[in-house]
Amino acid sequence: MRFHFTKMHALGNDYILIDAFRQPEILKIAQRLAVRMSDRHFGIGGDGLIFAAPSAKADLAMRMFNADGSESEMCGNGIRQLARFAVEKGITEKRDLAVDTLAGVKPIRISGETGDAWRIEVDMGEPILESAKVPVNAELSEIGAARLTLRSEGREFAFTCVSMGNPHAVTFLSGVKDLDVARYGRPVENMISIFPRRTNVEFVEVLSRNELRMRVWERGSGETLACGTGTCASAVAAVLNGFADRRVTVHLLGGDLFIDWREDNRVRMTGDAVTVFEGEAESSDFLG
Repeated sequence: MRFHFTKMHALGNDYILIDAFRQPEILKIAQRLAVRMSDRHFGIGGDGLIFAAPSAKADLAMRMFNADGSESEMCGNGIRQLARFAVEKGITEKRDLAVDTLAGVKPIRISGETGDAWRIEVDMGEPILESAKVPVNAELSEIGAARLTLRSEGREFAFTCVSMGNPHAVTFLSGVKDLDVARYGRPVENMISIFPRRTNVEFVEVLSRNELRMRVWERGSGETLACGTGTCASAVAAVLNGFADRRVTVHLLGGDLFIDWREDNRVRMTGDAVTVFEGEAESSDFLG
């Protein structure tokens, strides 16, 4: 099967975008393609694959597969890339559109198209705090979210658990810049007895009431330069713990995201999306 792909990134969180409107049969090999194409040495290189697919209840659907082949419910940086991809490929002409994800339908507004980076706002919906829905095997604490202390590689971390359609464990500490995220994040991701669907792990440093610094170990991908849902979860956790106000700028390795947890309980995320390059490939090039 010959198909077209577009390599994109948002704050360095990079994905390979493919149009499944024209070739819906490509979804049958999505998991295997994700593993092979995401490989940074023998493939195209990326944090995973994202497919634009038809939806009966939105302008389009998002199917997202991590670099290890697992399918994710949602990706905040990825959905901004998908919005730009959908416009550039003529899937939609709308600048206000709705994208169907495994975490629900997400409204998106494209507010700027100047230069290489587009400014895109995503309504990420309401944070999920109920333990069974995160999911996490821990009781709700007095802040209204599950909190628990876990030991990873001999070090204790206090986590606040939030879902933005996918699970996140957020911990606050100093010295985030120099932290060995892989060493501590990988074991926490895979604590299945605590996190039945595994978890993304966010390490957050509070700089002020309106600024956070975050690094992330993403479920299925490892450390990435940015994570949109993780940034939203971190902002929510910071507010719940009394560390920050509801409007914050979060500094990530790949750049900044602006998060606004509004009084209607919905989280808005604003950031960029960049097209890097395009190409064509044969599925046999990656699957043999």
